[in-house]
Amino acid sequence: MVLAVEDLTLEFSGLHALTGVSMSVDAGALAALVGPNGAGKTCLLNCVGGFYAPTSGRIVFGDVPIQGLPPHRIAAHGITRGQWYFLRVLWTEDGLSQRELSARVGMMEPTTVIALRSMEKTGLIRRVRSADDKRVTKVWLTAKAKRMREEMLLIARGINEDACDGVSRAEFDAFRRAIARMTANLDRIGR
Repeated sequence: MVLAVEDLTLEFSGLHALTGVSMSVDAGALAALVGPNGAGKTCLLNCVGGFYAPTSGRIVFGDVPIQGLPPHRIAAHGITRGQWYFLRVLWTEDGLSQRELSARVGMMEPTTVIALRSMEKTGLIRRVRSADDKRVTKVWLTAKAKRMREEMLLIARGINEDACDGVSRAEFDAFRRAIARMTANLDRIGR
């Protein structure tokens, strides 16, 4: 077994994002994490990737416990995978409310708030209360984040090309159709 997640729990201010999640992946296996929006897929991946520290449980890679280790970052820019999701949306739709941004990215609002706090601390965004409705907070990119767009998209294209090396267009299209069908099935079941 190359990866084991054992009884993982993740809480945000008392809200359980994950409760007692266990799974394993064998060496050489191709694994997928599938579920409807809000099921905790991204939270689980963020725990495994070191972006979130689980409240309890263990994550073991090979024989080494890895929960709590710092995440790898896109070194030259300090952008985490979680921040990347929000930047991609904001580069095309700047000024969304936190709720709209959560919906566009497909994350629960508590997860969005945590990511946005981090992005604000690193100078990527600023959050401003709406003049029309003080309950609404708008998210705006800073000049620093806007300047990163082209270079970061170029890096992402390179990563995508590397990931698709040796995969035919037909195989890639079949994979996308299968994932879209599975997602639609799970969304239908969730209703």
